Amino acid sequence: MAVEYLKRSKPETEKAEDDAKVRAVVEQMLADIEARGDEAVHELAVKFDGYERESYRLSASEIDAIIAKVSPRDMDDIKFAQDQVVNFAKAQRASMTDIEIETLPGVILGHKNIPVQSVGCYVPGGKFPMVASAHMSVATAKVAGVPRIIACTPPFNGEPNPAVIAAMHLGGADEIYVLGGIQAVGAMAIGTESIDPVHLLVGPGNAFVAEAKRQLFGRVGIDLFAGPTETMVIADDTVDAEMCATDLLGQAEHGYNSPACLITNSRKLGEETMAECERLLTVLPTAGTASVSWADYGDVVLCDTYEEMLQVANDMAYEHVQVMTDRDDWFLEHMTCYGALFLGPRTNVANGDKVIGTNHTLPTKKAGRYTGGLWVGKYLKTHSYQKVLTDEAAAMIGEYGSRLCMLEGFVGHAEQCNLRVRRYGGRNIPYGEAAE
Repeated sequence: MAVEYLKRSKPETEKAEDDAKVRAVVEQMLADIEARGDEAVHELAVKFDGYERESYRLSASEIDAIIAKVSPRDMDDIKFAQDQVVNFAKAQRASMTDIEIETLPGVILGHKNIPVQSVGCYVPGGKFPMVASAHMSVATAKVAGVPRIIACTPPFNGEPNPAVIAAMHLGGADEIYVLGGIQAVGAMAIGTESIDPVHLLVGPGNAFVAEAKRQLFGRVGIDLFAGPTETMVIADDTVDAEMCATDLLGQAEHGYNSPACLITNSRKLGEETMAECERLLTVLPTAGTASVSWADYGDVVLCDTYEEMLQVANDMAYEHVQVMTDRDDWFLEHMTCYGALFLGPRTNVANGDKVIGTNHTLPTKKAGRYTGGLWVGKYLKTHSYQKVLTDEAAAMIGEYGSRLCMLEGFVGHAEQCNLRVRRYGGRNIPYGEAAE
C-alpha cells in the first residue's frame, strides 16, 4: 500500500507520555473524593472551577432565575435542536422491542429492555458552554425512561451558563449541579454525603474526564470513552481546499489535543488544504487553540486508491468522519470503524454536534472499533428470562441439561436438572448420575 504522510502529528510516544500524566492526576483525585466526599469535591471545585458555594446543586428557584436570562431566540433554537435529538431518539427506542417466543413446546424465552435506574450526565462547559451535550445525554436518557437523571456542568465565566442549564432542565434533569471535570464525574459515580451515586456515567469531556470515566468503569457503567474530539476528512478532487480546511479546523478548536486528519488521493488537494489551514489560522478567532492542535495532532495522508483511503480510515477509527468524494455511499457501505459519518459536502460535523438530531457523544481513541456512540439504547439493559410451562418440557430439557452438565463435570448443576426429570418426568435417576 502506497501511503504517504504530507503532514504528520507528533510521535505516539509523546502522546502516551501525556496520557500517563493524566492517569496519575485522575487516580489521585478520585481517591481523594472517595476518602473525603463533599469536602474534597468542594476543594477541587474551588481550585479547578474557580467556583465556591455551600451546595453545588441548583435549587428550583435558582434554575428558574438562570433560565430567565436566556433570550427568546436562543430558547427557540435550544428547543428546536432538542426536538431533533428527541425525535430521533424516540425512533431508535421504538426499534428496540421486548420479545417472548415459544422455542419448544412449553418452553418460553424472552427479553425485556429495562432502563438504567440512575444516570449521571456530564456536560462540558468550562471553555465553551456545550449546550448541545445536554440534549445528547439528558434528553436521550429521558426518552429511554431513566427514573433519576442528574447533570453536572462547570461554571462558565464564573457562573452557571443559562443556556446549558436551560437545556438540562428542558431535557428532564432531576438534579443539576454546577461542577466540572474530575470532581463532577467522581462525585456522580462514587457518591458523597450530598450526592447519591449513579449507575451509569455518560457524556463527553476533556482528557481528564475521559480518564476518570475509564478508571470508574466497573464501579459504574459508562457510555463509551469520549475524550478529546477527533475529526477526519476523506476527500477527493470533487471538493476544494477551503471546504476541507474549514472542516478540519472547525473541530481542532475544541482543545489543544484534538486530532484532525485529511485522507485524500489528490496530492494537489492535500497540499492546498495545508496551505488553506495556515491561511485560516490567521483569521480564526479560536486559532490560539486550533493552531496547536493542528501542529501537534494534524495529519494529511495521501493514498493511491479509494481502497487505501478506506483501509487507513478504518485503521485510524476516528470519531467524526466527513466523507466528500464521488462515492460517498460506497464509504457508507464499507466503513466499519468510526464514531459517526457525515456524508457529502452539504452536511458537516457541526450539524451533528449541535442540531441535526444524531447524538454527538461518540467514541474516540479507536474505540469505534468496538462501540458506536451514545444513543437511547445505551440507557437500556436487555435482560433475558425463561419459563417452562409443562411437565413434558421440564423433563425433556432436563435430560439434555443433565447430560451436558455431567459432560463438563458439574455434578451439582446436573442435579438441578435431574430433580426436574424425577419430579416432572417420573424418571428414577440415581443421585450424581446423568440422565440416560
